[in-house]
Amino acid sequence: MHPTTYSKQYDVIVIGAGHAGIEAALAAARLGCQTLILTMNVDTVALMACNPAIGGPAKSQLVSEIDALGGQMGVTTDLTYLQMKVLNTNKGPAVQSLRAQSDRNQYHVTMKKVLEEQENLDIKQGEVVELLIEGIEGNRKEEKGLERIRGIKTRLNTLYLGKAVVVTAGTFMNGIIHIGMEHQEAGRMGEFPSKSLSESLSTLGLQLGRLKTGTPARLNKKSIDFSKMSPQPGDIPPKMFSFTWEYNQYADSSSSLPILTNPSLSLPQIPCHLTWTNERAHAIIRANLDRSPLFQGKIKGVGPRYCPSIEDKVVRFPEKISHQCFIEPTGRETNEMYAQGMSTSLPEDVQIAFLRTMPGLENVDVIRPGYAVEYDYVLPSQLNYSLETKLVAGLYCAGQINGTSGYEEAGAQGLVAGMNAALKIKDKEPLILRRDDSYIGTLIDDLITKEILEPYRMLTSRSEYRLLLRQDNADLRLTEKGYRCGLISEKRYQAFLKKREAVKNGENISAEVTRQIEITQKYAGYIKRQLEQIERFKKLENKLIPGSLDFASLHGLSSEARLKLNKLMPSSIGQAGRIAGVSPADITVLLIHLESHRRKNSPMLE
Repeated sequence: MHPTTYSKQYDVIVIGAGHAGIEAALAAARLGCQTLILTMNVDTVALMACNPAIGGPAKSQLVSEIDALGGQMGVTTDLTYLQMKVLNTNKGPAVQSLRAQSDRNQYHVTMKKVLEEQENLDIKQGEVVELLIEGIEGNRKEEKGLERIRGIKTRLNTLYLGKAVVVTAGTFMNGIIHIGMEHQEAGRMGEFPSKSLSESLSTLGLQLGRLKTGTPARLNKKSIDFSKMSPQPGDIPPKMFSFTWEYNQYADSSSSLPILTNPSLSLPQIPCHLTWTNERAHAIIRANLDRSPLFQGKIKGVGPRYCPSIEDKVVRFPEKISHQCFIEPTGRETNEMYAQGMSTSLPEDVQIAFLRTMPGLENVDVIRPGYAVEYDYVLPSQLNYSLETKLVAGLYCAGQINGTSGYEEAGAQGLVAGMNAALKIKDKEPLILRRDDSYIGTLIDDLITKEILEPYRMLTSRSEYRLLLRQDNADLRLTEKGYRCGLISEKRYQAFLKKREAVKNGENISAEVTRQIEITQKYAGYIKRQLEQIERFKKLENKLIPGSLDFASLHGLSSEARLKLNKLMPSSIGQAGRIAGVSPADITVLLIHLESHRRKNSPMLE
């Protein structure tokens, strides 16, 4: 069969319609690019494959930053929540975070409708098997050093040509699911994996790795005795993620239309419930480790350190007599419940046995068993800060393919990749976020400068500037950037300016403005110190390292530093200093080298 070339020329092609793919496609289309989003199944757009929840510590900051830049995740979450709850209210504002329990199906339906109604955006179903490079019909392994993306080819031999391609393949690349000692090829339970895309990326010269993640069983609500558990209600009134609802009160009163209307503010909230494991459950798990693919070496990929499976927790923390489990709803129109904290790849009969030892779950019925999934990922050190690959111009990667875990981390990367793909096509400067201005900047910097050998999860502790990078002030930090890039409307921007001026001048025109003023006054000393740290950070970031520098030739560098620096090729002293294995002594060597060239009027720092 000869391939069919579509006559329509796209600007941006997005592979995958998960949380990263959606943000990438919407950003590119909203910036005026003719955009195609391809997914293996259009019925699973924006599917919450694991916990149907958005936000939480550090993750809520990401969602609010996505919203401040003009992304979609926060708005859709606000429209489809089951419960809203602010966490860590007994702690400082730097670690307080909003968490939404979402309606899994409504989130999917709402997000799919947003995609379908978006101007400049086409949605198509198909499996991508090959990335096409400029001037070459096929990608052969001996053809390395190729420079520019040309488009993609699907399993049905259809060609889609585009100026930029964003790969957001999630857990689908060579995905394998494990339940006990049984395994099957799948990207998610019941869905085919992508088997050729990994080979195509590898053929281009990109280095791939292998990771693992997992999910718990889904339980039948009718079989649960909630009276034996502790109810966890939501907040009344609920707080929202998106700043758009707040901006309506600052909008120009001469306009009859609000910036955006939220019809879900009065949705009834559904409680979650807390229960615990016990020694009986742990004994059952320990007795069946010989049937665990994790402990029998069947799973080769490395799992997430900060979200381990229950069998991993039982083995790693033998002194703990119990582990908490939140029983959470997955939707208003379904009886499926999610057992947060009980991620597992043990056999189904073992899952049922240990769950039935827990208060309230004595007669529980398992609708879907938990499982682990292994998948390929691209080592993110091969990316620029724009999330464009260093090897192939116009090729971007975002989401779990970059070694992250979580919807929020994926959405943040997707937004940046989609925006930058569009900006590149328009011959504009890319949006580069930094550690000192956002959690998104911290996320991307960590991915590029640190060795990602396990699924990366955003934590508040990862940001040294977390007091300044709070969820509540994300709009004050990033809306200007979103507006300059073109994703923030003029009306929203003018409303934002009114809020920003009120905060600056101390005018208590709303509850949110009052909160900003109070935080600024209460933490003035700490904020001043962090601003001073940022100034020192900027000085190091501004000390640029030429791309032509051969680190192996510099005397005084440690062997490990030479290896890491040549591999990652940092663009600044600041970035070099954040690379694992590069010591302060190595940084001193670099600074001396750069200074000696400056004194000789070398053009290397220009």
